Amino acid sequence: MTDSKTRMSLAERVEELLATGGPLPIVAAGDPVLRGVAEPYDGQLDDALFHRFLAALRGTMHAAPGVGLAAPQVGIPLRVAVLEDQAVGARDVLEARGRTPLPFRVLVNPRYEPEGDVRAAFFEGCLSVPGWQAVVARHARVRLRAQDGTGKAIDEVFTGWPARIVQHETDHLDGRLYLDVALSRSLSTNEAVAERWSGPTPEEAARELGFELP
Repeated sequence: MTDSKTRMSLAERVEELLATGGPLPIVAAGDPVLRGVAEPYDGQLDDALFHRFLAALRGTMHAAPGVGLAAPQVGIPLRVAVLEDQAVGARDVLEARGRTPLPFRVLVNPRYEPEGDVRAAFFEGCLSVPGWQAVVARHARVRLRAQDGTGKAIDEVFTGWPARIVQHETDHLDGRLYLDVALSRSLSTNEAVAERWSGPTPEEAARELGFELP
């Protein structure tokens, strides 16, 4: 038997989501949509619906709050994501993480390649895995190729925290969660991170929890 989600077109599913008004419901780990490879976007939504969907993704990202959101995280398996980071926080933490403001942008059909072998390890969380964080070693510099919301080509190099956001959100489109590549012994509740491991780097957490940083 085919379920109703399968029978509905992607456009119908997006329309149904948008009809609820307000922030879109975020899908949590355990839902198969987060584990599938998202479908390349090639106009499945008409222009007006596409831009309404992008606006809803942005609003949902802000409301969560988060710094990125991929379409599969709201149950729509399309290769689309939005990013934005105001980079607010303690100066020493921002500097250690290479966290600089990332203006709002839309990524359509993104892919990235590492540039160089340097990796940076920091605590990372996910809106689809609420309540938890873990240390993830990611490429410190990546080259992103994609299109923006108007179809214009993007070919840009990202470093530091913006590079981490690009990798995290693009990975969602390939069915990967940050937990798949995290240092498992670092797994901590949000409360534990805030109380114990909020320093600029995860070195103290590595000593106390017994994991090695790259």
